[in-house]
Amino acid sequence: MIGLGTLLNMVAIVVGTAVGVVVGHRLPERTRDLITQALGLVILVVAALNVVALLDAEWIAAVGDSAPLLIVLGSVVIGGIIGSLLRIEDRVEQLGGWLQARVRRSSGPDAGDQRARFIEGFVDASLLFCVGPLAILGALSDGLGRGIDQLALKSVLDGFASIAFAASLGWGVAFSALSVGIVQGLLTLLGALVGSVVAASAIAAITATGGILLIGVGLRLLRVTRLPVADLLPALVVAPLLTLAVAAWTG
Repeated sequence: MIGLGTLLNMVAIVVGTAVGVVVGHRLPERTRDLITQALGLVILVVAALNVVALLDAEWIAAVGDSAPLLIVLGSVVIGGIIGSLLRIEDRVEQLGGWLQARVRRSSGPDAGDQRARFIEGFVDASLLFCVGPLAILGALSDGLGRGIDQLALKSVLDGFASIAFAASLGWGVAFSALSVGIVQGLLTLLGALVGSVVAASAIAAITATGGILLIGVGLRLLRVTRLPVADLLPALVVAPLLTLAVAAWTG
C-alpha cells in the first residue's frame, strides 16, 4: 500500500516520544540537557554524511566539477531570502505554540519554559525528521511502488531519536509526526506522479543542501546559535531547480 511507509514513520515517532517522556521524567535536568547535546553531535555527523553528496558522480557529470558547491551556496542564499521574507520559522513556531495551547494548557511559574520546550521539540524534531536522504528517497521510492524498506529503516532511526528528543523536550516531539506526514506524503504523491523522471543529480542536490540545514539543526541543539533553519527550507526546492538550470546551460 502506497503511503504505508510514512504512516509507519509517524507511529514510530509517537511511540518513541511516549517512551522518551516516561523516561525523561525520571532523569535530572542536567542529564536531559546532555542527551539533547549528544543528539546534536550525532546530527552533525549525519549532516556531514549528507554533504558528501557534493561528490556525487552523476551530479558532477551533469553540472561540472565546481558547480555543486556553488549550487548549494546559491540555494541556501536564495532559499534563505525567500524563507525570511515568508517568515517560515516564525510561522512554524506559532504553529507549535498553537498546538501546545490546544493540547496542554500550562500554568504556574514554569509555564513559559514548558511552552518554549514544546515549541523547540516540535520545530527541531520536524526539521530533523523531514530533512534528509531517507525522507526524500524513501518517500519517492514508496510512491513509485518500490517498497518501504528505506522508510522502515527511517522509522526505526526516528523512533530512537524521538526517545532522546522527548526525554529532554517532551510531547512537542510527537507532533513532528504531523510534519512528517505532510512532507513525506507529498513526496510520496510526487513519486507516484513523476518520480520516475526525477534526475539523480537533482536528488543529490537536495541531499547535499539538506545536509547544510541539518548542520543548523545540530548547532541549535548544541546551543551554539539559534539559527532559523526553517527559513532555509525553500533551499530544498531551489537546489534541484538550479541543478536542472545549470545542467541545461552547460549541456
